[in-house]
Amino acid sequence: MTDTLQARIADALHTAFGHAPDLWVQAPGRVNLIGEHTDYNDGFVLPCAIDYRTVIAVKGRDDRLIRVVAADYGHTIDTFDLDAPITPHPTLQWANYVRGTVKMLLEHLVPLGLGLRGADLAIAGNVPQGAGLSSSASLEVAVGQAFKALCGLDAVSQTDLALIAQRAENRFVGVNCGIMDQLISARAEAGHALLIDCRSLGGQAVHLPEAVAVMIVHSRVKRGLVGSEYNTRRSQCEAAARHYGVAALRDVDGERLLRDRGDLDDVVFRRARHIVTENARTTAAAAALAAGDLVRLGELMAASHVSMRDDFEITHPAVDRLVEIAQAAVGQDGGARMTGGGFGGCVVVVLPDARIGEVRAAIEAAYRSPEGEPPAIWVSHAATGAGALR
Repeated sequence: MTDTLQARIADALHTAFGHAPDLWVQAPGRVNLIGEHTDYNDGFVLPCAIDYRTVIAVKGRDDRLIRVVAADYGHTIDTFDLDAPITPHPTLQWANYVRGTVKMLLEHLVPLGLGLRGADLAIAGNVPQGAGLSSSASLEVAVGQAFKALCGLDAVSQTDLALIAQRAENRFVGVNCGIMDQLISARAEAGHALLIDCRSLGGQAVHLPEAVAVMIVHSRVKRGLVGSEYNTRRSQCEAAARHYGVAALRDVDGERLLRDRGDLDDVVFRRARHIVTENARTTAAAAALAAGDLVRLGELMAASHVSMRDDFEITHPAVDRLVEIAQAAVGQDGGARMTGGGFGGCVVVVLPDARIGEVRAAIEAAYRSPEGEPPAIWVSHAATGAGALR
């Protein structure tokens, strides 16, 4: 797949700008194994990078011009100047992820006394779009990685790249995302998930057992409510934190949750209960994975889904049904849960390689979306983070 992708990108660079690349970089998409809506509560998440990525061919220039061709979008081209104000493109949405990342990278470099040089870029990727697998974070991190490599920016760490990419999405594109997507794309290790502390941005690599795969199953239910409901859930969590007198729900444990409940509104209490218990499940899941205990992992994933369904109320009847099918298919050999913001989207399944065909067949046979569509299924292994394409 990557060889074909590279050939397509190399052709786009040559057709658009007439030359071959100096270097290649990539940044992967991601799936979150467990830890939902905990990020903005300063909690814990456990994502892994997937075998689907954004790839960029890079050719340095001797001036201050940036030219970018998008092989996935009809070979459309965007051009902007590093010495002029970088503003949103009037019509090309994909270009704003590139422009925003370059703008935030420039701002980051000013205090370091560093800068960028011009470049021609050709970009394409195979991260499924609209599936909650962070194709946008993959693009942003890949752009940052391209300039880090081209300009020798050793002072810019992978965590810096993630923060720069997040700022691009927050401040330039206008999407108020957390840090998880960019951080796992930038820092992932092959064969490992990453237990991220969303307060400190510390990360602990967690080895997945050998011959264990991650299956991502799209319910075909579009996540129509996620924007407004996300904001509501976030405000409810902030209200709960104020009730308990803490900076974030990360600072409340199960004992205090019950002891100091007082007259807290029932709905707000249930939102808080999800966050408090989900943080505990996430750290326990990291320990289970490290120990190779897929039975325990499956129990934690199942409990996570129940909590998202009943306490946080972000699932969908079709997704609930898909999770039931996946859990029955995988049995004691792994686990399944909804992943992502909710109200549709994907289910993540952790399972042995040897069970992939059987579980896939069971899901395909038993599930249809409310519109009668079959599920879309991708199988991956925990991949490496952003860097040179080897």
